[in-house]
Amino acid sequence: MTYLPYIADTALKTCVTRLLTVAEDAVARSIVESGRNKIDPFSALFEMAGFNMSYEAWQGAEQSRQAQKTLSNEVGLFHQNVLGSIYGWENLGTGEVVDLVCYESKIVAEVKNKHNTVKGSDKVGVYDKLESEVANKGHKHRGFTAYYVEIIPSSKKGYDRPFTPSDNKKGLSRAANEKIRIIDGRRFYALVTGVDNALDLLHEVLPTVIEDCSKAKYKFGKRNVTADFFNSAFRNEKPQRKS
Repeated sequence: MTYLPYIADTALKTCVTRLLTVAEDAVARSIVESGRNKIDPFSALFEMAGFNMSYEAWQGAEQSRQAQKTLSNEVGLFHQNVLGSIYGWENLGTGEVVDLVCYESKIVAEVKNKHNTVKGSDKVGVYDKLESEVANKGHKHRGFTAYYVEIIPSSKKGYDRPFTPSDNKKGLSRAANEKIRIIDGRRFYALVTGVDNALDLLHEVLPTVIEDCSKAKYKFGKRNVTADFFNSAFRNEKPQRKS
């Protein structure tokens, strides 16, 4: 039985294994570097007091926080790798102007893990980058639709609308352009795969894939342990794919 209907098992396991390796390295590095990083001693004291933590418990929490910070930056790349492994889509990797391209559907995309990965004041730069990709005369992606993807949206309702970030220097928002859009992860996964609940299915199957990739080193007592987190991020509805 395959994990998901829209991506090969080998490709999904490759994406998961890579992120597990990053997570393990982040934990190991946080332990090594915990004595090197500058720690605010005042904050540390009040954290220990406020949370009623011993020094040892606080140290473990601090190491975990540092590792989580590293891992959070990699989860967006995980989604980029998964989406880029789906038939018809190409992962352009790092260093390119955009992350993903589908020539058949004439779509390019920039993928971020959360709505606040990029500061609001910096989103106008993302818009300008996408505009240059699809509007410049002679560009190979001219006429494509460009998506700025926020896997975890700012609104539980989700969105697929023209991307109109504000330019703080000029006090104006970028003009609405149907070819330059902002979209949440649930809707974008549906768009890419043709499966309305594709992101839901990925979230549901990940505990099993993680256990399989780690040869049961990591086990989940409850398969739906993060279901409440998922439901708090996304409204319980099927996203409507654009035709």
